[in-house]
Amino acid sequence: MTVKILVYEHRPIDVELPIFVELRVSDTEPGFRGDTATGGTKLATLETGAIIKVPLYLEAGTVIKIDTRTRAYVERVR
Repeated sequence: MTVKILVYEHRPIDVELPIFVELRVSDTEPGFRGDTATGGTKLATLETGAIIKVPLYLEAGTVIKIDTRTRAYVERVR
């Protein structure tokens, strides 16, 4: 991942992340049959330790795209 770091007097003072990042879901509760029709969400822990809301059908090990500005789920990647 490439990030921009603003440095002042040899010290970093700001970090600019890319708008979207791809992260693996490391832990989440299992989904149940019929979850795709309900449109609900559940909490998932990402490989970085961040916890976000994801659709009910996602499972641990899935790679997803996250919007870094809102920390929100965007789409499943693989």
